[in-house]
Amino acid sequence: MAYTDDAVQAKLSALNETQEGIVTVAQWIMFHRRHADRTAQLWMQRLKDSAPNKRLSLIYLANEVVQQSKARKKTEFVAAFSPIIAESTSAAYKGAPYDIQQKLRRVIEVWRQRVIFEPPVQDHIERNLDELDKTRAPGKKATLGGSLFSSGSSVPQELQPLVPLQTALTKADNASKSNVTHAYNEYDKLIDPANPVPTPPVHAARLSQVLKNLASAESAVAESIKSRRELITAMEKMLEGHKATLSKDEAAHQELDTRRTGIETKKREVEDAIMRGLSTEQPQVPTGPAANDPRRRLPTAVASTDNANGGLLDEPQRPDVEGLTPPPVESITPVGTPPPALAAPTTTGATAGFVPELPPSHDEPASGPAALEALAAANILPQKTQRDDSGDDDGQGQANGYEGGYYPGAAKKRRVGSGVAEQDFADFATGDAYDGIDADVADMLRRD
Repeated sequence: MAYTDDAVQAKLSALNETQEGIVTVAQWIMFHRRHADRTAQLWMQRLKDSAPNKRLSLIYLANEVVQQSKARKKTEFVAAFSPIIAESTSAAYKGAPYDIQQKLRRVIEVWRQRVIFEPPVQDHIERNLDELDKTRAPGKKATLGGSLFSSGSSVPQELQPLVPLQTALTKADNASKSNVTHAYNEYDKLIDPANPVPTPPVHAARLSQVLKNLASAESAVAESIKSRRELITAMEKMLEGHKATLSKDEAAHQELDTRRTGIETKKREVEDAIMRGLSTEQPQVPTGPAANDPRRRLPTAVASTDNANGGLLDEPQRPDVEGLTPPPVESITPVGTPPPALAAPTTTGATAGFVPELPPSHDEPASGPAALEALAAANILPQKTQRDDSGDDDGQGQANGYEGGYYPGAAKKRRVGSGVAEQDFADFATGDAYDGIDADVADMLRRD
């Protein structure tokens, strides 16, 4: 094929990433080494108009051309690329993904190792790349994980099936864009009326080239469509799964909301019941002392005060009471009376009716008349009658002598009819013996 700008553009547009395609185009370019400067300019223009992955292929092409020329000691292409290689590598490096930038770095390192370009040119290339790295925004700093749709570990596990599909789509889309742009440009040039019609052989060759470019662009677009459909299908499957999960989550959310509302209602009812119970509860009535509490024996005034205060009062201190002193023995027994026997008295028939006389107590209150009369009627009258029957005429009952000690069981008897006893019972000697006694008691005594 004759060397023309269109031919060079066609070769560069049809360039693929395979090693065979790069070597084939490089050999064609080196064959036309007389047009090295023009080829370098067209190459640079094509690189600026291409996508990042296509730019990497063009860098590989330039690397193959300059290294082969250096090995064959042909300096035309090294001299042609030296003025533009720094700007071209910067354009390919800027905005490229991290993996492409690393590949470009390796190519430039090979140039330094093999001294493909002069040291000033090599330094200029590396300096431009370093400046681009420094001016990169912190948020866009390249990482080992790569982009979202790369194979890095930063991709969530759920999105891993989409990674290869997105990668294939990106490659196909970039290839289709460049091929479509080139095919449109060639087609416009061919049908432009302003361009002179070339000779039939040249015109036929151009038609064939445009036809090839259109077919290549069509194939690239078809590949892009296929990749995009596969990605859409995978995303739709994932979307359906997320929709099903969303429906379950919504149902669970509604159920939880219903249960929460029910529990809140029940909680309010319980709290209202508690508040109603507290408001209607009667105040606790204070209880008095227990049945065995000694304070129940307190006076009425103290007990009422105790109940009024709603609690138990402290037990009052006991009052100081003077101890009881028994009366002297002389007031009961005359001086010279023998001491009483220690043996227990024995009641006999003669003395069964006698009541032992107790020592008088000066502290005891005087008995009422009714009590004295009842006592006299019940106890003393039978004694008097018994004594009268036994022949004690003088009214002074004597115990069996005091010689040798007291008679067992003997005690001082109340002497009826002598001394004070005669005065006490003087009323019984005359008249009715039951005078002064209640009528009911007198009737009972008469029946006996």
